[in-house]
Amino acid sequence: MTIQINEMSVLHIQAALALWKQIEGMGLSSADEPGALARFIQQNAGLSYIAEEDGQLVGTCLCGCDGRRGYLYHLAVLPQYRRRGLGSALVRTVFTALHKRDIHKCHIMVYTTNHSGLKFWQADGWVRRPEIVLMSKEIEVRDGPAA
Repeated sequence: MTIQINEMSVLHIQAALALWKQIEGMGLSSADEPGALARFIQQNAGLSYIAEEDGQLVGTCLCGCDGRRGYLYHLAVLPQYRRRGLGSALVRTVFTALHKRDIHKCHIMVYTTNHSGLKFWQADGWVRRPEIVLMSKEIEVRDGPAA
């Protein structure tokens, strides 16, 4: 049995969601609804990848780009497929795609309680940035003209 890494398409969304729901430490939100994911994958074509074994999804790496930086979301590998280099292979594949777009830096967001995720990223050479604080706000659009 060979694991294949292929570009993620909208056809993989349901299987990806099923995988992500099994992963401890994975945070899902309204941005992970099928319609939102389809738009994201289409707008960032060629940047997200999946790992499959005999047609079964066993890993994902969702990636987007703003033209300056890459952003990784939902790197996930089923527990029984971990410690085989699959997560690192997915990241390398994404980095190759980013490099072809002349993107030379990538960011990730990891929950502070996701100890296994933090351990993976640090072992892979990622650097924690204590000088940066991530802030978020839900976008609300009110009726009427913009002020």
